[in-house]
Order: sequence, then structure tokens, then C-alpha cells
Amino acid sequence: TYTGAPPPTSAWGITDLAMRVLHLYKAYPPIKGGIENTVELLAEAQAAAGHEVSVMVSSPDRRTHRDRIHGVEVVRVGRLLELASTPLSPLLPWHVWRRQPDIVHLHAPFPPAEAANLAFGRARRSVITWHSDVVRQRRILKVYGPLLERVLQRVDRVFPTSEAYVRRSDFLRPVAHKCQVVPLGIDLSPFLQPEPSRAAKYRLAWSAPPGGHTERPRPVVLFVGRLREYKGLPHLIEALPRTDANLCIAGDGPEGGRLRSLVRRRGLTDRVHFAGHLPDDRLPAAYQAADVFVLPSHRPSEAFGLVSVEAMASGLPVVCTELGTGTSEVVQHESTGLVVPPANPDALANALNRLLGDTDLRHRLGANGQRRARSEYAAPVYVRRTQAAYEEVLGE
Repeated sequence: TYTGAPPPTSAWGITDLAMRVLHLYKAYPPIKGGIENTVELLAEAQAAAGHEVSVMVSSPDRRTHRDRIHGVEVVRVGRLLELASTPLSPLLPWHVWRRQPDIVHLHAPFPPAEAANLAFGRARRSVITWHSDVVRQRRILKVYGPLLERVLQRVDRVFPTSEAYVRRSDFLRPVAHKCQVVPLGIDLSPFLQPEPSRAAKYRLAWSAPPGGHTERPRPVVLFVGRLREYKGLPHLIEALPRTDANLCIAGDGPEGGRLRSLVRRRGLTDRVHFAGHLPDDRLPAAYQAADVFVLPSHRPSEAFGLVSVEAMASGLPVVCTELGTGTSEVVQHESTGLVVPPANPDALANALNRLLGDTDLRHRLGANGQRRARSEYAAPVYVRRTQAAYEEVLGE
């Protein structure tokens, strides 16, 4: 149990003095997603440092499953049904009540876990990472909003992922005094290692000119992510004819069919390449094959944009949109990329043309981005910041 004594540090830069940590969210790898990956990274790093770490999520079926994965106890509580994209596990409150961790770490938004911890949690201290407001399912806020306000009043510390989100969120502003910004981090090492052979294959396929081999290859603009409405990809597709580039869209999702239809209607089938979902081990080469990365999201559901960090670590300049969230804190305008207004194909095209027409600018912004990714968004930096916040909260 954590005692508050000055602790030694591990290779991760976090304390070797064991504390009990419980993470609560709706899913965990192998289910993929930005929050799922963040919870996994943090939990495994804490376990590697000698802490007693558990993760509690909803099961994909009605059975409760317990596993130990890389030192982390993973409890997947049986799911009864799913409502508004939210899995409901009736026994979650009982499982939460049975635990007495030093720290319970909530990852929001996930109403069932927040309600269970509010009513039945017995942790010494509680913290919550604010990954995003509820944006798409606004109707549930009539029920969820009052609950969330009580949760935020009760927790000991709130971790927004950017200063911008503290300013824009109606929920965070009233508790700004207990907000401590902890930007997310990722394992940068795969994106720092060249893969020239695979990158060359991707480049050859994605840069193919419409007129065949008699024309020069085109520059490559890359998007990586789930194909969801808020990602703003129609605006990027509309911007493409005003540039000399080809576009690669790496990812899958519910908007895939509509995006393909739009590409056909605009006569861009020879300039837009749908690469589908790329496994983790192929993503680094995809970034290395491109000239510019674009995150054209047009709604604040895009709260941070970890794919921008991946691109920056790969040395790519990034074009992103100003959403009043963390996207324009990760990507610094005129330093690591260009930030443009959302839902604006002209602005996207102008930014792309500026970068594609200036090799020195691309290289300078790409190099700056790689340095920023190393210093601000590397996994050990994220883990150390989180651990320091834990120790501060436990010492209060």
C-alpha cells in the first residue's frame, strides 16, 4: 500500500513503491481504440514498475472473464446488452465494491463505470481522465449530465488531455480548480524506425499518376483513422482536386461506403486509395510513404488526435483543424504543421499546396514535430506525469 514516503524510481520513471491501481473503462485490447490503447499502455507500464494493477471493463458476452496480461489483471464483467453504444454490465457495481485500491482511475466518458464508482467505489482516492465530452449522443446528456456533474465534484483530480478542453467543456469549467492537464502519450519506437522496403511499396502504389507511367508520380497525402462522420473526410476529398496530390485513406468504419461513393462522383477513383485497416506493424511504413499527414476532423469529438503524434514521430508535417480541443495543441501552427478552420476544403487545399510546394518547409515542420513528439508525447513522459499526479493526490 502506498505510504507517501519518498520512493525510488523505476526504468519508467515511476515509483517502485507498490500501490494498488484500478482502471475503469468499457473495453480493453484486443479491442482497438484510442482510449483502449491508452489504458493498456498505462496499466502495463504501472504493472512493470511493480504496482498491483487491475483493469475492469465490459465483457463482449454475458460471461465474466478474468485474465492476467503482461502483469495486469483484466476483469471483463458480463454484458447484458448495449444501449446507445454503451455496454451495460449489471454486476459491475458489485465488482467495483469488492475492490479497495489506493487509486481508482476512471476513463470518461463511460457512464456505467462512473455511476458504479460513485455509488459503490471504496478507493482511497479517485481520478478521472477526461478523454472527450459526449458530442454525438447529445440526448443522453439529460440523464448522464447530472450524474457526470456529481462524479466530477466527487473525484479528487480531473485529468483533461489539453488546456483547450478545460476552456471549451461545459463540464470542466466548473471544476477547473481540480483539473490537471496530462497529455496522452504513445510508444514512439515503431515510428522512429525506418522501413524503406515496405514504405517504397506503399509509395509506388499510392503515388501512381492518373495518366500512367508517362507522367511523374504525385505527392502522397495520408489520413489514418476510423472512417467516422466527425473525421471530416468529405472536406478533404473535396479539397483534393485543387492540389496535385494523391490521397491515401488508411482505415475502415461506418462511413466507408459513403466516402467511396463521393470519390466516384467526383471522378477521383485514380487519385484516392482506400488502404483499409492497416495492422500496427504496417502503420509506420505508411507514414514513411507519405509527404503530408492530414487530420481534417470537423467536430470536437476529435479531442486529441493521437494519429497526429504518430505522424509527427514519423517526421511528417501535419495539417489539422482548429476545433477548440487538443488537436491544435498537439500540432503547433507554423511550427510542427498547419492548423486550418474545420469543414473548409479551400483552407485544406491551400495548406496542402503550401507544404507540397515547399520542400524546406515540409522538412523543417517534420523535424520540429518529431522533436515535439519525443519530448511531450512519448509513453514514458505520459506515464511519469500520471504517476506524479497519483502521488500528489495520495499525499493530500
